Amino acid sequence: MKYLTFLLLYTCCVSNLYSQNVQLHYDFGKDRNYLTSTVEMFKTDKWGSTFFFVDMDYNVGEVKGISMAYWEIARELNLGKSPIAFHAEYNGGFGQYFTPDYFGAYQINDSWLAGSAFNYNNKEFTRGFSIQLLYKYIRDKHNASFQITGVWYMNMLNNKLTFSGFADFWKEDNDFINNEGAETTEFVFQSEPQLWYNFTENISIGTELELGYNFVPVKGFRLNPTIGAKWTF
Repeated sequence: MKYLTFLLLYTCCVSNLYSQNVQLHYDFGKDRNYLTSTVEMFKTDKWGSTFFFVDMDYNVGEVKGISMAYWEIARELNLGKSPIAFHAEYNGGFGQYFTPDYFGAYQINDSWLAGSAFNYNNKEFTRGFSIQLLYKYIRDKHNASFQITGVWYMNMLNNKLTFSGFADFWKEDNDFINNEGAETTEFVFQSEPQLWYNFTENISIGTELELGYNFVPVKGFRLNPTIGAKWTF
């Protein structure tokens, strides 16, 4: 699960901006029914911005407690006063699984990304978007891949309603086993639009739709809805 708050889009326009939030989602997609927590931080400085988030899944299957941990950290460097920025990013994580017969763990392949970002906001900063074109290195899988990322936000009804999210499309070979044997896919799509109702500047209740295509462990298209709460510091 990945969350990019709308503040990420202020990189080229605002200095000394800081935001941090904690989210808790209940995922009621097919065969899921578990909790995911997210911690996000975003901070600008005179050179650009830093953003990171940490996701943790809880009580997946027979695991009691943390089942998966994943994090991303990104740094952008402004290119003068233009809306273009240099973008560098790291992704990685791991998980565990348990059955009555055995226990195991798995690694989420480390990824390093670098490229450019185009950031736009309207004059009122009520809506904006970012497009990122990135080279992607995936450890033990691809020395040269790519990723295209889009991020957006819309604040409506005097900031009472926020529609935000991201979409990623990248090249990665994944093997899936089915009744007809093994099949390898080459491309992955993932998107997570969110809709939040902001009761105050700190408290929000909302929902997220986790959209994926060939996103491990599900081949083909999947849709997993969540209901969540968010505290913004």
